[in-house]
Order: sequence, then structure tokens, then C-alpha cells
Amino acid sequence: MSPILITIIALTAVGVLIAAVLFLVASKFKVEEDERIDQVEALLPGANCGGCGNAGCRAFACKVVESEDMSGCFCPVGGDETMQKIASLLGRTVAAQTPKVAVVRCNGTCENRPKTSHYDGVASCRVKASLYSGDTGCRYGCLGCGDCVAACQFGAISMNAETGLPEVDEAKCTGCGMCAKACPKNVIELRRKGPRGLRVTVLCNNKDKGAVARKACSAACIGCSKCVKVCPHEAIVVDSFLAYIDADKCKLCTKCVDECPTGAIHKFNFPVKKAAPKPAEPVAEAPAQDKPKTEEGA
Repeated sequence: MSPILITIIALTAVGVLIAAVLFLVASKFKVEEDERIDQVEALLPGANCGGCGNAGCRAFACKVVESEDMSGCFCPVGGDETMQKIASLLGRTVAAQTPKVAVVRCNGTCENRPKTSHYDGVASCRVKASLYSGDTGCRYGCLGCGDCVAACQFGAISMNAETGLPEVDEAKCTGCGMCAKACPKNVIELRRKGPRGLRVTVLCNNKDKGAVARKACSAACIGCSKCVKVCPHEAIVVDSFLAYIDADKCKLCTKCVDECPTGAIHKFNFPVKKAAPKPAEPVAEAPAQDKPKTEEGA
């Protein structure tokens, strides 16, 4: 028998032996996986954004199947519609959750918050925050490098070149929260969309005393508590010289918006009131003209 044939037979035998060993090991140690995991994963949007707090859609599906009451399980991208489909598949019930949207709690535009230094490093908010407090007098505000834009997988955030601040497109925002996690200053917050998208929010994150905050940014919250006093629903608290509005208590009366001396409180998606028509000015009567005299006997 030729050496080549002997080599081929030997290699074949070794291969068959290894395959048999691997088959026996796989049969003994295989883990049965619930087939419902694949079904749940098929219902998910497949964004793998991590907004649910898990590593991805597969990990979320495993958690949902293993949980008994689905408490703490919510897919922000799919929303209530997706969660209701999953609950129906698993024969469970899930409480509806209010949709949320990302809000940039900073109104420190280039006009409101002038620069005090120039940053010439890597265009990253996280790198910039690790080096110093920022290139303006406010150490709490947006750094303007756009880490939130890079983190958003849905194109819902863009930088406004005129203001130097990120802007959120509510129609595209899924409330996944990845932009909030990417912001080293915790400027971005997930808040309830509110009825018909109406919201009232303090667009400031500065916790310095009023005079210091106002010097750094003309639109900063100065902790004067005027909004607290005027709110009839006790929805506003001031902590560390910064006002915060509780969305659960806020009735959208917007009295705080009108009362804020610096314009730090903003209202979103409210209809613009039409200006009342000016009263018509009275028309001056023309002076009476004397009738021409007629000659007698004419």
C-alpha cells in the first residue's frame, strides 16, 4: 500500500474520531433554548441601541421571556405597540408607558453664553470635559462637540451652527436615551412628550448661585423661585439654585414661562397665539362746505 493512501486513510480516521467526540460532547452539554426568544426577537425593531438597558435586542428578548411579569422591560424604540404584541405572544399583560423624548436642558447659545477661551483639541465632548470645564463661563452647559449626534442611530439630533447647540427632531426621536448617556455634562434628559407633545421645561443645568450663573449665561436659571411661587400646582422645586419642573404635576398653565426673569423656562409645541386685531380708527368727518350763494331773482 502506498504511503499516500495510508496518510489519507489515517487522516480520515482521525477526522471521523474527532467528529464523533465533538458530537458526543455537544449532545451531553447542549443547552435547550426557549423557542419564544426567537419569536420575541422577531417582534423587536432590531436597532440594538441599548436603550432598554440590555446589550441588544437578543439580550432583551431573553430577559422578557425569563421574567414573570415583564416589569422593568420596555423597548423605547418599539414603544407600547411592540410591548403589547410581545405580551400577547407570551400570554402576559404589560402596563402602558408614556412616550418620552430627549430634551437638551441648555439654552446657552453663542449669543447668551459668550466664549472665554478657545478649544483646539479633539472634537469630542467627553475628551473636552476631561481636560477642563469648557470654553465658556458656564461649567454645566453643553460643550458643543456633538457626541450626542454621533450616538443617535436614528438621525434625530443635529448641531445648529448658529446657536452651537444640538437640536432634537421629535418626529425621529425614539427616546432610546443613547444621547443622554453620551453627554458627559448630563445636559440631555429624557422627558415625557406630554399631551399632543406639549411640554414646559427649564432649559438650564447650571447649579451656581444666581449672580455667577447669570454672568456666565444671560439665559441661565438664577434660582429666584419666582416660578415656584406663581405655579398653582406645586410642580416646580428649586434645588442647588436650579429650578426643575415635575412633569407629573405640571398642568401646562405656562405661568412660570411668563414669570421667569431670564427666559430659562420654555414651552414646546404650544400653538402661537394670534395677535388681537387693532381697533379700527374712527374716520374723521369732513368739514361741512358752505353752499354757494345764488343771486336773487335769477
